[in-house]
Amino acid sequence: MTSRTFGRATVTLPGLDEPGLYLTNIDSLDSPRGIVQDFAYGDTDLRSLELADSQLITGRITGLQSKRVELENVTLHGVEINSSDLGAARWRGGKLTRVHVRDSKLMGAALDGLVLDDVLFEGCKLDFATFEKIRVTGPVAFIGCVLTEATFTDCDLSDAVFTDCTFRLTEFGAGRYRDMDLRENDLSTIRGAANLAKVRIDHGQQSDLAEALVNELDISFGDD
Repeated sequence: MTSRTFGRATVTLPGLDEPGLYLTNIDSLDSPRGIVQDFAYGDTDLRSLELADSQLITGRITGLQSKRVELENVTLHGVEINSSDLGAARWRGGKLTRVHVRDSKLMGAALDGLVLDDVLFEGCKLDFATFEKIRVTGPVAFIGCVLTEATFTDCDLSDAVFTDCTFRLTEFGAGRYRDMDLRENDLSTIRGAANLAKVRIDHGQQSDLAEALVNELDISFGDD
């Protein structure tokens, strides 16, 4: 089983190339039983993708583009999402376990109430995305992702790792961030610096956080 380590987090990946595993090409992620398993899906341009109360188990989604995505209580287990554009997806409820999202776009997406366990976002564009009530229960890493003006609200991101990410005006609202690893990122333009109690940073990032806090408080300097 493949795993990758980032800081103190070791993320277990789906392992879809293991001997004896065969993925069947499918034409749709929708199923009357609500379960799609051992599948390969992609290279598809959809007008709309809507799923509710569904489980996607052991599969690969590649090259999927959809102008409108609505997901309600959708659970992923052992799934890769590669080179896909899910746009301003609306995803409410569900759990992601052993999921690898790579080189994909969720710009302007709204992710609400998801539980993350062994999840890796790698090289993804998450600009303007909103993360609300996201709860991390296992290893989670964001590596090389762009999070320009993304917002985290009421999330529990304890122990999550962010490495080499773009945090341009990214906002961290009230939430739990204990031991969240923010090393190897420029934090100077983040918002909500005062909420990041007990996070993990490098010594050199102290000035970044100070600059972010000064900007957020609209502090001015003078000689009087």
